[in-house]
Amino acid sequence: MIVEAALEAGIPPGVINIVTGYGDPAGKALVEHPDVDKIAFTGSTATGKWIVQAAAATLKRVTLELGGKSPNIIFPDADMARAIPGAAMAVFANSGQICSAGTRLFVESKIYDEFVGRVAEFGKKLNVGNGLDPNTQIGPLVSQQQLERVSGYLDIGQKEGAKALAGGSRLTEGALSKGYFVPPTVFANVQDNMRIAQEEIFGPVISAISFKDSDDLIKRANATTFGLGSGVWTTNVSKAHQVAKSLRAGSVWVNCYQAMDPAVPFGGYKMSGYGRESGKQHVEEYLNVKAVWVKTA
Repeated sequence: MIVEAALEAGIPPGVINIVTGYGDPAGKALVEHPDVDKIAFTGSTATGKWIVQAAAATLKRVTLELGGKSPNIIFPDADMARAIPGAAMAVFANSGQICSAGTRLFVESKIYDEFVGRVAEFGKKLNVGNGLDPNTQIGPLVSQQQLERVSGYLDIGQKEGAKALAGGSRLTEGALSKGYFVPPTVFANVQDNMRIAQEEIFGPVISAISFKDSDDLIKRANATTFGLGSGVWTTNVSKAHQVAKSLRAGSVWVNCYQAMDPAVPFGGYKMSGYGRESGKQHVEEYLNVKAVWVKTA
C-alpha cells in the first residue's frame, strides 16, 4: 500500500521497493550486499550490533534506532491533571511496544505514593481488548514470543521485590485469555539495580522509582546503557531546562511525551544507536560531499 501510494503521488516506479521477509535472510542480504550503500535500521540493540559488524565488510554507512529504557521525571510542582495520564500513556500507548516509552517513572519522594497510586488507578480503567475495536485503548502484544518475554519480566519484577499496584500478569480469563494480552502494569518500590529498571521489556509495564532531589536524580536517570527518550514534568521553566540539558537522551519532552514532527530529528545516545531520523539531519545521513576541481586556464 505504501508503494501504491507513492506511485499515485508521482514517484517513479522502482524508486521505492518493499522487500518482505525476516532479518535472516532478507535483512542479512541487504546488509551484506556490496551494492547497498546505506542501511537504516530500527529494532533491537542486539540486532543493531550485528548489523554494524556485518556492514564493516563493505564499509557501508549505517544509522541505528535501537532500544530504550527512558526516564520520565515527575516533580511535585507538575500539573497533575496532565502528568498522571501523560506518565501512564507514555508507557501504555501501543501496549508499551515503543522504543522510547517512558518506562522508568522517576517521582520525587514527597509525592511518590500518591502519584504512582493515581497512575495505577488510571491504568486499571483503560479498556483492554481487540485492537480492531474502536473502543479499545490497550491492544494485544505482537506475538506469543513477546507475550512470553513480557510475562517473564512480570515474574522477575515481583521476585526482585517490586509491588504490582496494577496488572502484574497476563489476562487468563474471558475472551482475551486466548490472545496476547497484558493489562497496564505499574510496579512500585522499584530500585535502580532491578532488571525491570534496567532492561527493555517492550510491554505495558511501568517501573516507578523514588528520588529525593535533582542532584540525586540526574545521575540515576542517566545510569542506563540506553539514551533514547526522556520526559520532565514541572511548571518551573528553569528546572525544566536544567534537567533537559543534563539528560543523556536524544529527545527530552517537557510536560508532554512522544511528541513527534517530521521537522524534528529523532534518535538516541549510547546503546540506543546513532544517526537521526526526521529533520534535515535525516536527509544528511544519506548524502556524501563531493569536491569537484575544474581548471579553466
